[in-house]
Amino acid sequence: MKMPTSGKRVYRDLDNGVVAGVCAGVAKYLDVDAVWVRGAAVIAMFMMPAVTLLAYLAAVFLLPRWSL
Repeated sequence: MKMPTSGKRVYRDLDNGVVAGVCAGVAKYLDVDAVWVRGAAVIAMFMMPAVTLLAYLAAVFLLPRWSL
């Protein structure tokens, strides 16, 4: 069974990234400002640090890089 795809993928945005470009890439995928995604990441880091850190590190290693 073939699933329809939109052609939209998540990448790490190294040009607009602060640390590794994960939040900037997610923001570009969601079509929002990167400040909102970074703010959510900081709040998540205070609320559940182990899960957030593990998810961020997994994204750093698993998401492909994208730069201009």
